[in-house]
Amino acid sequence: MPETDTQKRAFGRIYGLMAEFSTAEQLLEAARRTHDAGYLRIDAFSPFPIEGLAEAVGFRSTMLPLVVLVGGIIGCGTGYFLQYYAAAVSYPINVGGRPLNSWPAFIPITFELTVLFAAVSAVIGMLLMNGLPTPYHPVFNVPRFALASRDRFFLCIKARDRKFDLAQTRSFLESLHPREVSEIEV
Repeated sequence: MPETDTQKRAFGRIYGLMAEFSTAEQLLEAARRTHDAGYLRIDAFSPFPIEGLAEAVGFRSTMLPLVVLVGGIIGCGTGYFLQYYAAAVSYPINVGGRPLNSWPAFIPITFELTVLFAAVSAVIGMLLMNGLPTPYHPVFNVPRFALASRDRFFLCIKARDRKFDLAQTRSFLESLHPREVSEIEV
């Protein structure tokens, strides 16, 4: 006996619905209308960047700049502390009456470790916040999605959206006049 739409969603076998569009303008307008209709868990796929698409699907700023800042501050403190500890605590040598904590000499390595820690925290933060690496994604189950890298534009409404109802969401997507609406199974 085939499963009903409610059973598919209840058992987590449906990822969402995806609409296929022919032009970037159609996708942008559909994304705006979808977000204005109250759907928050939406995604758009395009073969090239589209001006304003991120805002249309409701992307917000991330915490990545803060992660990079904290990584840079930790790198700065680490670089300075390592040199201070070596020069003033672990092996103090008084050369020419200079102070043991000669901070101008510590600047190059402190700067380099600041940049290193900030860059590493940016890469790790970006990977974690984007959920990468993702070798498999449910949208690959839609056969026509292969055209997303060539000449088609796709809008996906995820099933975990609070407003998602399979029948109502499908009729909403069809009201946007796409080429096709596909069900994405997990």
